[in-house]
Amino acid sequence: MRPVIIGGGISGLSAAYYLAKAGVAPVLIEKESRLGGVIQTSTIDGCIVEGGPDSFLTAKPAALELIRELGLADEVISSNDRLRVTYIVRRGRLVPLPDGLTMMIPTKIWPLLRTRLLGWPAKIRMGLEFFRRPPSAQFPDRSVTDFIADHYGHEALDYLTEPLLAGIYGGAPAQLSAASVLPRFVEMETKYGSLTRAVLEARRKIPAGAAPAPLFQTLKNGMGSLISKMEKCIAASLCGEVEAIDRQGSGYRVRVKGDWIEADRLIVACPAWRAAKLFETLNPLLAHSLAAIPYSSSLTLSLGYRKSDFPQPLNGFGFLVPKCERERMVACTWVGTKFSHRVPESRVLLRCFFGGQSDEAILNHPDESLVSIAKRELSRFMNLQAEPEFFSISRWPKSMAQYTVGHGQRIKEIESHAAALPGLELIGNAYQGIGIPDCIRMAKEAAARIVSS
Repeated sequence: MRPVIIGGGISGLSAAYYLAKAGVAPVLIEKESRLGGVIQTSTIDGCIVEGGPDSFLTAKPAALELIRELGLADEVISSNDRLRVTYIVRRGRLVPLPDGLTMMIPTKIWPLLRTRLLGWPAKIRMGLEFFRRPPSAQFPDRSVTDFIADHYGHEALDYLTEPLLAGIYGGAPAQLSAASVLPRFVEMETKYGSLTRAVLEARRKIPAGAAPAPLFQTLKNGMGSLISKMEKCIAASLCGEVEAIDRQGSGYRVRVKGDWIEADRLIVACPAWRAAKLFETLNPLLAHSLAAIPYSSSLTLSLGYRKSDFPQPLNGFGFLVPKCERERMVACTWVGTKFSHRVPESRVLLRCFFGGQSDEAILNHPDESLVSIAKRELSRFMNLQAEPEFFSISRWPKSMAQYTVGHGQRIKEIESHAAALPGLELIGNAYQGIGIPDCIRMAKEAAARIVSS
């Protein structure tokens, strides 16, 4: 058996690891000179700088399971949730999210009443949502805008939902599918009607005295440690861009740098838009469905400062900027507060986020312009006047899959067309989850199907 994997990001690399673990030696093909995709860690002046994702959600187990298998369990650290305060920009000021929110769902009355983030009409609307009854009929796929505005109103949508989702998807709530982006909340609506009542009911089922799980976990020396460890476990990787895919008997052949590589199984783990180009000749219907999945681009800018430049401590994880308040910056993480061991005592590290579907052009700005934009906006939001000691920029064009309305139907079409190509597996953040745990889970399942076949 000789599987070929196209794409060396977290999805393709995880698939290669699980195949190798099962005694199957795949060939992993990646066009870039390094593996890991958007996971990229560097160290600057003692600071752990993440160019892409800095952590993973603990609620989904696949990432932690893989980390334990790789012998990295001792490297796992959790977010400092006792210090977890997230701010939202409102009228140019940082206003803390009220305590008791699960995403945008309120579970405590007093913090909601006291917050300056929302006006009284919005607070009353959110409180009355508790009395909402289950719908009499199942809703069709709706946008996140329609779903949240129906439950909590447009002000909650603008100042809670939009900024929270912008940092994850980089897309517009008016286009994102509620069923694909917020599936758990859609299920709650079907059963309870009220999202608030559903979350409170779920909390009542938690055993008394049980310690809450940390929201995020990561590796002490950065997410790049996971990539480095997996690289050592796989059999072979090839640097080069795949030029074509063709059928070869009951298997496939893949052309890289003019040479053909034969494969009896094929895992395509590159972005859907790139996969679409590879299938244009072999399966035009599959190519068309893959190309229908839109993507957004993102950029991270890390800025390192002397701690003495901050007279007040950074009490919280950072802030989000709603679109209605936004110039260019989408969010900013205060790294040293969110995670221990990432920043020396003498430093402060800010991680700023830009891009998304509404600001793709920001990726074309030169480095100096990006730093100037960040400095201007940090001055506005944080009254920060200091000059950074260093900066690091990572650009990720067309990297974030958008689960727009109708995404579930598109996935069914893709699966139907792919079924005409036996031995083909499609994995990555375009299909059934965009986070690191989702990508690892899909890779593990794909490897298991190949091994069992």
